[in-house]
Amino acid sequence: MTSTTDDFDFEAALGACAAGERSALRRIYEREGGRLMGVALRIVRRRDVAEDVVHDAFVRIWEKASSFDASRGSARGWIYSIVRHGALNHIRDHAREVPADESLTDNFEHETSASVPDPYQQVLLSSEAGMLYDCLGRLDAAKRSSILLAYLEGCTHTEIADRLATPLGTIKAWIRRGLQALKECLA
Repeated sequence: MTSTTDDFDFEAALGACAAGERSALRRIYEREGGRLMGVALRIVRRRDVAEDVVHDAFVRIWEKASSFDASRGSARGWIYSIVRHGALNHIRDHAREVPADESLTDNFEHETSASVPDPYQQVLLSSEAGMLYDCLGRLDAAKRSSILLAYLEGCTHTEIADRLATPLGTIKAWIRRGLQALKECLA
């Protein structure tokens, strides 16, 4: 088998998985396992955790193969998204608290315990936000909050829509447009 992705039919392999053909899952693993491990490793930064993420992803691929919808994207992309989401979920579920800099905690001593800085303020307080901070400051509050909730707090689009009491489609548009504006600003 050659190393190009053009000669491997991911969609057919997922169909075979959905039909219960274990050899199809093995072929996907043999074909993409190393690259999927690389994706997971880049996100979680620990080999043992990345191995668990990839293992869990292949269990999900096996269980959910019948839910793949070619009209929504490529089969290979679907497989990679399962690994990526699994790694991101692991990060979110196992996030460690980072001790705050003492100079920052002094600023909060006079605030009530109920007052928590919003994500924009968290970026503001980080020591070297620099150019990103400037670009975020140019976004309107809705786009900025949506992006920060998604990327700093790891919220899903649905969770952001609930938090901001805004329709899901609007949240997706704000994030897409906000990211485009950040890309242009940072370029």
